[in-house]
Amino acid sequence: MKILLLCNKPPWPPLEGGPIAMNAMVKGLLHAGHQVKVLSVNTNKYNVKPEDIPKDYKKSTGIELIYIDLTVRLLPALFSFLKNESHHISRFNSDAFRLALEKLLAKEKFDIIQFETLYVTPYISLIREFSDARLVLRAHNIEHLIWKRIAQNCNNPLKRLYLRQLASSLEKYEKSVLTRIDGVVAITGKDAEYFRIVRPELPVTDIPFGIDAEVEGSLKNKSAPGNRGFFHLGSMNWMPNEEGIRWFLLKVWPGIYSKNPELTFSLAGRAMPLWIKKLKMPGIIVDGEVPDACEYMENHGAMIVPLFSGSGIRIKIIEGMLAGKAIITTPIGAEGINYTAGKNLLIARNESEFAEAVEFIASHDEEATKIGRAARELVLKEHNNTLLMAKLGDFYNTLR
Repeated sequence: MKILLLCNKPPWPPLEGGPIAMNAMVKGLLHAGHQVKVLSVNTNKYNVKPEDIPKDYKKSTGIELIYIDLTVRLLPALFSFLKNESHHISRFNSDAFRLALEKLLAKEKFDIIQFETLYVTPYISLIREFSDARLVLRAHNIEHLIWKRIAQNCNNPLKRLYLRQLASSLEKYEKSVLTRIDGVVAITGKDAEYFRIVRPELPVTDIPFGIDAEVEGSLKNKSAPGNRGFFHLGSMNWMPNEEGIRWFLLKVWPGIYSKNPELTFSLAGRAMPLWIKKLKMPGIIVDGEVPDACEYMENHGAMIVPLFSGSGIRIKIIEGMLAGKAIITTPIGAEGINYTAGKNLLIARNESEFAEAVEFIASHDEEATKIGRAARELVLKEHNNTLLMAKLGDFYNTLR
């Protein structure tokens, strides 16, 4: 099949969750024998120079990047608020992207056009005018649910009101899109069930984040023996990550460190906020953006992911499991993963449970190794990209 992927961020380089998931989709579809074309938004927040993309990647995907400035501006945001329209979506509505898409559809025909996230769906009407391809939304998250959860956790009444409006307008838009497409590829079974309930007649499947099991299965866990340092790795310009880390640092870490002053907690990821960079807390190491996420994981101990909002699946947790890490996270952080608590993930819901889990891992090296090994086995079994792409191909065929 000939497939056009419309991306809200360039899938190369795969440096954070969304691009990593999109790049895995690109590689998986190509490996399955499909023709793939990528048309991607290129933004001030995740900016890629076309000349930095490898030549073989350009050749296999025909990737094109269209720049959109996503700077939040007061007046457009205010107008969207007053009109109860989603400012999250309107920022991606670009004449330049529209023109590039129109030119592409005028010269090439596609069997499937897949929207990688909700944010590139403002172009549905244009596509229907120029193409008879089947339109598929790949839902990396239930987008409005992220903002609902963020609003619930917000203590500032005015900010909470604004966040609720953002969630409400995004929910209205998200549901309207479901009436205009031909199918949904959700990234978790839980998300897929939501879409089936909202629009029962819409074909829906769930395809989680996939890894190349043949390659990754041969890799060895290179974690430094005896390394007791905990770590978090994730893009800090994603609000749920910053929200969770702030909570953990202020509410949980001081109590842990007072009892275990030999422990460290390292923070790595893109867009590290200034308040973290300036942080002077005992036992906290701020590494910021790192050149190689896999190497960083290999050189640290257990992973801590304190998420209380968000949706979909956490790519960095899957990668941490693949690296054989013992991981402590919340039920929300573990959504979309077929885990068994205590066997392949440690689940904590509050301050005391996080502290208990950290102290358990710190004092039980053998158990931590066993949990990490079980986590790796689970990912290799259930996130095999070859099998997932075969399932996706079958789904595409039902739409055609």
